[in-house]
Amino acid sequence: MKSFSPERANALIPKLAPLVDELLAKRRDLAIKLLEHDPALRLHPPQPKARLAAPRSTFPPPRFGELKSEIVRLIHRIESYGCIVKDLDLGLLDFPWEREGEIVFLCWKAGETTVGHWHAANEGFAQRKPLV
Repeated sequence: MKSFSPERANALIPKLAPLVDELLAKRRDLAIKLLEHDPALRLHPPQPKARLAAPRSTFPPPRFGELKSEIVRLIHRIESYGCIVKDLDLGLLDFPWEREGEIVFLCWKAGETTVGHWHAANEGFAQRKPLV
């Protein structure tokens, strides 16, 4: 696992921010498509078609596989820099950082201009503390 300094993490933000923005957009697109195709949300459910009995899979057919694959590829690309994608909805990234002999995480959220917070390994976004 790479260890970052606040300066090194901040140097990556210009490269990572556009990737995170793209990830958030694709995640939003997937959520919209899933909602649009949710049978429970349709005003008029489709009428069953008459057909001969055929073997059925117990698994639903794959849906939106290409979009899901693009999301996974973006996560891998972001994490190839050494950070960790923590939350797809908020665009949270964590950067491992050794602070006073302990591994903690520098924390960055999409829309922030710099990495300005950190949290312990057993904590999350709600417990993040400002870098001072």
